[in-house]
Amino acid sequence: MKKDSKIYIAGHTGLVGSSILRRLESKGFSNFVFTSFPAYDLRNQQQVEDFFSTKKPEYVFLAAAKVGGIVANNTYRAEFIYDNLQIQNNIIHFSYKYGVKKLLFLGSSCIYPKNCPQPMKEEYLLTDTLEYTNEPYAVAKIAGIKMCESYNLQYGTNFISVMPTNLYGPNDNYDLEKSHVLPAIIRKMHLGKCLMNNDWDGIRIDLNKLPIEGIDGNAGENIILEILKKYGLELKANGQQLTASITLWGTGSPRREFLYSDDLADACVFLMENTNFADLKADKKEVRNTHINIGTGKDISIKELAELVQKIVGYAGEVIWDENKPNGTPQKLLDVSKLNNLRWKEKIDLQTGIEKVFKKHIK
Repeated sequence: MKKDSKIYIAGHTGLVGSSILRRLESKGFSNFVFTSFPAYDLRNQQQVEDFFSTKKPEYVFLAAAKVGGIVANNTYRAEFIYDNLQIQNNIIHFSYKYGVKKLLFLGSSCIYPKNCPQPMKEEYLLTDTLEYTNEPYAVAKIAGIKMCESYNLQYGTNFISVMPTNLYGPNDNYDLEKSHVLPAIIRKMHLGKCLMNNDWDGIRIDLNKLPIEGIDGNAGENIILEILKKYGLELKANGQQLTASITLWGTGSPRREFLYSDDLADACVFLMENTNFADLKADKKEVRNTHINIGTGKDISIKELAELVQKIVGYAGEVIWDENKPNGTPQKLLDVSKLNNLRWKEKIDLQTGIEKVFKKHIK
């Protein structure tokens, strides 16, 4: 890419897209085009084609997607498969049709089987059954990988796919119904600390920034306590004192890998500038698994993660694990040897990253 190349970041306001935008700007790129919602609905084929035919981007980062945690994935199964298929089908197809020089498609580590050998190598794709709760999302992302490979093989395009591990960082989603595990734990710990300290100003500030089911900081205390209880936050009697309790899903035993979004953005820009489909295509008749895992190669149990967040936030209340709720995949650790061999490695460790997002976006 040249500094004046026309670049389209689909999903530029989200966790991943905004990080990619910041990274590109820091390197001197400035010629960007965007599709801001609701002016552009990326599920709408005609609107996406109108954008590509008019703006004619040269490079595309496909970071737009419908995403969420285990609750959202399992609840909105139809939306997760439909929305993601529509978005990526439109953008990948019209990138081909209107001559995009290179596209980078972002998937997810949930594409791998539920009981996948660990760490998960790119070659393990489609070797066993997917984890049930996020199967629709995973199927959509697998389709995106195969679409990029297929267009490359048939049309000679240069579309590459990357599979990030669990992400967190600036512009993350802290909605307690739809967020991923780390932002949900951070926000719950913060609200739990406010409850313990009788800090109603802190609770109201939090709810005004991000209401829960329409309940904001202007609601009465009883209404706020009811909605917090629904999401596993409540005050309980401990002798003659009140203490806060937080309920988290599962046993806490599943292990997860986490990558700060700015590190992901750095990896994406690095690959866009240095790696092409031809570099990833094995010299075989059947071309498969050309995607690249992006992660740290290190994981942590959800219980250990909760303890780390508890320490950073300063929450001194009770943590309850609801073992009746699903755990999800037992372990999701990426093998990142392919990426490391391309001479890229993460820079921000987990504790530093959590401290950064808590101080800037929650505290």
